[in-house]
Amino acid sequence: MLRFCSLRSASTSKSFTSPLGRSYVTAHKKDQTAEAPKKDDKQTASKSKDDVEVKDTPSAPKKNLRDKFHIKKDGSIDVEFATNPFTTYKLEEGPSQTVSTSKDEMLSFFREMSVMRKMETSMVSLYQQKLIRGFLHLYNGQEAVVVGMESAIKRDDHVITAYRDHCHYLGRGGKVVDVFAELMGKRTGCSKGKGGSMHLYKADANFHGGNGIVGAQVPVGAGLALAAQVLGSGQISVSFYGDGAANQGQIFEAYNMAALWKLPALFVCENNRYGMGTSAGRAAKDTRYYAKGHYIPGLKVDGMNVFAVKKAFEFAADYARSGKGPMVLEMETYRYMGHSMSDPGLTYRSRDEVNAVKAEKDPIDRIKLYLIDNQIATQDELKAIEGEIRKEVEEAVKQAQDAEVPPLEDLYADVYVDKPYYVRAVEMQDSVSVK
Repeated sequence: MLRFCSLRSASTSKSFTSPLGRSYVTAHKKDQTAEAPKKDDKQTASKSKDDVEVKDTPSAPKKNLRDKFHIKKDGSIDVEFATNPFTTYKLEEGPSQTVSTSKDEMLSFFREMSVMRKMETSMVSLYQQKLIRGFLHLYNGQEAVVVGMESAIKRDDHVITAYRDHCHYLGRGGKVVDVFAELMGKRTGCSKGKGGSMHLYKADANFHGGNGIVGAQVPVGAGLALAAQVLGSGQISVSFYGDGAANQGQIFEAYNMAALWKLPALFVCENNRYGMGTSAGRAAKDTRYYAKGHYIPGLKVDGMNVFAVKKAFEFAADYARSGKGPMVLEMETYRYMGHSMSDPGLTYRSRDEVNAVKAEKDPIDRIKLYLIDNQIATQDELKAIEGEIRKEVEEAVKQAQDAEVPPLEDLYADVYVDKPYYVRAVEMQDSVSVK
């Protein structure tokens, strides 16, 4: 197995203090391996995503960079992006610079992302208490990708992802208690306690997991798109993978088949900047993940803005569903935690960098700010929602802890077709006959 060393890149930094007294360090890391934009790339002028600036309000975009909200008499809301959140590749035109929403949808965005954040924060404590064992890959910071996507596609569309799957499961309509039960190995878990963190499934919502082999879910996603095409169901397939998997050969094979057959497939790279201990620029010669489909159109999206994600998926889903073929999307996002719980996440990046991203771009703080600034909801209303979420998650943890573990016989269920059979254990008295 080839192993990569994680090296610190050269950087220049300076400290500053926010108006509220918070201290931060700005850092611009120079990525020598990242490719410059090519002639097929289109975007309005913007600065590097690695630049961290002083903002007038912590945890919020600067006022002149905040999206504009136009609230109509009928209650509908048009959101106008302050800066272009999209870069296109081999597309005549990209998504428009406005997206429609409503008060109810904005509140649901806030609630859904907050539930995801609180659920995963609780997982850290449960893991430290050894109530959750094994692998645990957290999604903190990336919630806008799932929530924005689910607001734009249909519930019967197919979704498949890698092992950072807890929030994808919730996005497909799963329950918090089912996630906790699965992570604790309980029979009431969404995979009956047999899958654990990396293998959450929801068959009734066409959520196909939760896959532990890096990149292996992408060819399966292409197969789901092929099935939809053959059956004429009108469904699309959305396959998620990370920047660390983006150079896997099987992904390019899936691209090739999808392009040849014009499959209704969306390939989505969640670029959270770091693989397992290595920055994107040190692992990929070309970090324009949205352009890696070569002959497939691509779209890069601000994955920290739930409205940009919604608009991007509306655009891409319409494209794929209309018979034009696949599209590659890159969601520029950021994970606050390490690659997994075994990774502190600070050996290849600084704590100041993490804190700066939280202060600048956090997707939950952004939607919270927009709700309050545009007088769509009050601070007290949002605090009440947060209180409800806290109780909901705490109750889910208690229910999962109290649930029963699978009986010994379940070890062999769904393994053998024919019964009866006999399974010899290490100790004779532990052997089992299943009739």
